This record gives sequence, structure tokens and C-alpha cells, in this order.
Amino acid sequence: MITPTLRPIQKKDNLEIAKVIRTVLIEHGVPKVGTAYADKALDEMFETYQKERATYFVVEENGTLIGGAGIAPLDNYDGNVCELQKMYFLKAARGRGIGQTMMKLCLLEARKYGFESCYLETMPNMENAQKLYQLAGFEYIDGPMGNTGHHACPVHMIKTL
Repeated sequence: MITPTLRPIQKKDNLEIAKVIRTVLIEHGVPKVGTAYADKALDEMFETYQKERATYFVVEENGTLIGGAGIAPLDNYDGNVCELQKMYFLKAARGRGIGQTMMKLCLLEARKYGFESCYLETMPNMENAQKLYQLAGFEYIDGPMGNTGHHACPVHMIKTL
């Protein structure tokens, strides 16, 4: 088996990473409205993360993308908080420690950028993801922070960096 490669997103990855994310969202029955599924950024991931204090990583195995995750400043929030964004992995990537490695990489970047906290939103049925987030030190909070446009995501978590 070839070891997966974690690397910064490239422009050539746009179509494939959008397909990966939508595949995972459909698999989990996530609404298409009010979630990452409908984000304009999903089809322009490389361009979306070409801004200050933002990075998106992909996981590539055997020449195919099997997941990704990124961090960026939390939208519509006045504070030094980033958001763990669009962290999704195909079934082939799950249960192998890739998500944990990817999260560590994203949180390391967040610290390098000087963020004080990292926020995320997810769905109630994404229980394995929530376990991963808790293992990394994320804690549940009562409501959303900022305004990400993901009103259909009712689970909110934060981690102090």
C-alpha cells in the first residue's frame, strides 16, 4: 500500500476535491442547502484559500484525492478565531489515522497564523467526526459563532489554541 500524501491544495485539485466533499455529504444525508454542499467555494477551493491566514490541504493516495481539510478566519466574526473547514474523507481514508493527522496539521497552521481558538460546525449524525474533534480537544458550545451560512449545521465546537 502506498502511504497517503498530505499536501497543500493545487488548482488542478478543484474538481476532484469538490466531488470528494459532495460524495461524503450525500453519504451522510446532509441537506444541500445551509451546508458546505451549496457553498460557491466548493467549486473553487484553491482560489478560496488564497487569502491571508488560510490554508487547505488534500490527501492523495495512488494519484487520487481521498480527502481534505483547511483552516481560515471565521467568517463574520470579530475576534482572532479560525474555522476548521471542509474536513471530509472518503470511506477509503477513514479509520486509518488520516483524519487525526490532517487535523493536527491544520491546528499547527492555525497556531502559526496566530489564531487564539479554532471553531467548527458539523452534523449530529457525524458521530465519528465528533469523537475525533473531542480527542483533539474541541468542546461543544451552545450556538454558532460568526455567520458561516451553514444554518443547517446544529453542532458547534471550539478549541483554544
